[in-house]
Amino acid sequence: MKGHVTPFQFFILALSFYVLGALLADVFLDLPPDIRQLFGYMDYIVCFFFFLDFCFRFRAAPSKRGYLLHWGWLDLLACIPAGWLQAARLARVVQVIRVLRALRSLELIWQLLFRNRAEGVLASAATATVLLVVFGATTVLLVETPNPDSPINTAEEALWWAIVTVTTVGYGDYYPVTTLGRVVAVLLMVCGVGLFGSFAAYISSLFVEDQGESESRQHKANRRMMRHMIEQVGELQAEIESLREELQAHRRRLDGREEDDKPKR
Repeated sequence: MKGHVTPFQFFILALSFYVLGALLADVFLDLPPDIRQLFGYMDYIVCFFFFLDFCFRFRAAPSKRGYLLHWGWLDLLACIPAGWLQAARLARVVQVIRVLRALRSLELIWQLLFRNRAEGVLASAATATVLLVVFGATTVLLVETPNPDSPINTAEEALWWAIVTVTTVGYGDYYPVTTLGRVVAVLLMVCGVGLFGSFAAYISSLFVEDQGESESRQHKANRRMMRHMIEQVGELQAEIESLREELQAHRRRLDGREEDDKPKR
């Protein structure tokens, strides 16, 4: 994995930097209880994806024991939710470890984004979707909670509203009533249309890529057949030249015998 970064690894890296930002906000800002609860929910989501990443790496590792001794223990420790630990400092250490584990692939990000545009679009869209959900839920919770007429008052409601809005579903059970909240909703809807359009384009590119691979295999088979036919033609030409030389030599021998058989004057 050292020389290749997948879209999922890029997504994990982005989640790690989000964790670092959430850690800094928790340390230096006096966050309301609802925002802390929202960050706690997001922490469970992040841990789920980190655990998937650990399972993928463990399965692909040639030596399971070597992976666990080298990086595996760090990947597994990063899957522990911060709320499950008794001491807040230990939870923060785990969050920082998550970021440190992602820095291993930092120099390979540009290879992913520019090597395959379809994979780069998928990784960027998935990362932007998660960041938009976090930003939208946090912002709408901050601006809507002080308003008594707003139906969005808890972290669960804000997270549900952000997911529904960014996917452009729009159930209508929760909605912002403040001007800033509506601006955030517009941004989420506009970005959601573009992001899920990118997902659809990536799926389409998979079918086009499969068709291109099939055509490429057919072209390779045709080239192999042409090379084989050219080799056979070359062998036939060589055999014809050899037969021609033998025929000429045989004619020369016959001519020589005829000369010897003629009566001498």
